[in-house]
Amino acid sequence: MSDWISKAPDAAREYLKDRRLDEVECIISDLPGIARGKAVPATKFARQKHFHLPDSIFYQTLTGGWGEAAGEGGFIEKDMILRPDWTTTTAAPWTGDWTLQVIHDAYDTEGDPVPFSPRNVLKRVVDLYRKKGWEPVVAPEMEFFLVARNTDPAKEIEPMMGRSGRPAAARQAYSMTAVDEFGPVIDDIYDFAEAQGFEIDGITQEGGAGQLEINLIHGDPVELADQVFYFKRLIREAALRHDCYATFMAKPIENEPGSAMHIHHSVIDIETGQNIFSGPQGGDTDAFFHFIAGLQNHLPSAIAVLAPYVNSYRRYVRDHAAPINLEWARDNRTTGIRIPLSSPEARRVENRIAGMDCNPYLGIAASLACGYLGLIEQERPDKQYKGDAYDGEEAIPRILGGALDLFDEATALHSVLGEEFARVYSIVKRAEYEEFLAVISPWEREHLLLNV
Repeated sequence: MSDWISKAPDAAREYLKDRRLDEVECIISDLPGIARGKAVPATKFARQKHFHLPDSIFYQTLTGGWGEAAGEGGFIEKDMILRPDWTTTTAAPWTGDWTLQVIHDAYDTEGDPVPFSPRNVLKRVVDLYRKKGWEPVVAPEMEFFLVARNTDPAKEIEPMMGRSGRPAAARQAYSMTAVDEFGPVIDDIYDFAEAQGFEIDGITQEGGAGQLEINLIHGDPVELADQVFYFKRLIREAALRHDCYATFMAKPIENEPGSAMHIHHSVIDIETGQNIFSGPQGGDTDAFFHFIAGLQNHLPSAIAVLAPYVNSYRRYVRDHAAPINLEWARDNRTTGIRIPLSSPEARRVENRIAGMDCNPYLGIAASLACGYLGLIEQERPDKQYKGDAYDGEEAIPRILGGALDLFDEATALHSVLGEEFARVYSIVKRAEYEEFLAVISPWEREHLLLNV
């Protein structure tokens, strides 16, 4: 066995037991969260310490266009040095041969982390916590739809056909019968996750037609973001085996709920090992309220990261399973910031704003950044909301352009995420937004062609 494989997690080594490794996929997340990289023969990978990709992968829009974000040096597509993080080595169990995946980190030729690489952005935020003596802990929830194959963009997205021969039913939240409809897909998801060494906390049916939620065990933010990054690919591959698509669009089907990536946060004092949100007698601490205030004060500026596409804003609909404001409350799913039922040791703050379409590294980084600013600024949140928060005033941008305007003005948030990241992100997202605005939609042709 190659020396590098001895550094891999147990699950990867078990996957290769008595087998010959054929290929290694060297991957890195771009801004949208797409896996970019190279597939190389295992023998070649064993000989290389790093590989190169052009920095332009971070200037590319989702559609393949480009943002003019190269800076003073110009668009010369200079190479980055990508080094493997051996702890991320995992199987690619859907491939036809024996393949491993390894996430890489991006550095410039001087050996400094590339500031707009999403994994580096999250590492930067986590390091800021640790310099204060805090260890951030997160637990993401992943919502997604299983839908019928859709090869015509002009055709509406439809729920997948269940094993009963009927389309997946809506408004059947937590139904075990509804989950059983997707049994073969879920079986493959479990099998792939086990082969990759990932522990699933649970799978439930959500309120949408063909909508499922997977919960992950809480842990280190970078490790959990890696898992979500891997899970998106894993789930898509499982769906394709059963003649359907898995989609992580925030709002894929009209009149159905959207898909969120709810993020649960807690913070541990590194010296004592105690949750800083709970006091010696189990009560709420000042840090608990400061963290909530940070989310309330800074999330508006971060929503362009948590809701990165024009479709993202279709999810924020009154009375439709997604928040419309930044109120906070205990055990109340109508608020944007929820405090779940828990013991004092497990007290946590749930951010319900992020869409499942966000890059997991950037979504978790932005959410943690808002909480970090709250801990530093030590302000108090608004009073706890009583009742149905959908009765309150909307406080979330409704379009991507407005969200980007708020993001561009957020100097405090930029100081945590990194000014160079903020510069590049804004340019690329505005380029995407301009591409969208250039498209004439079917709605416009239907209602404006002959009526105005």
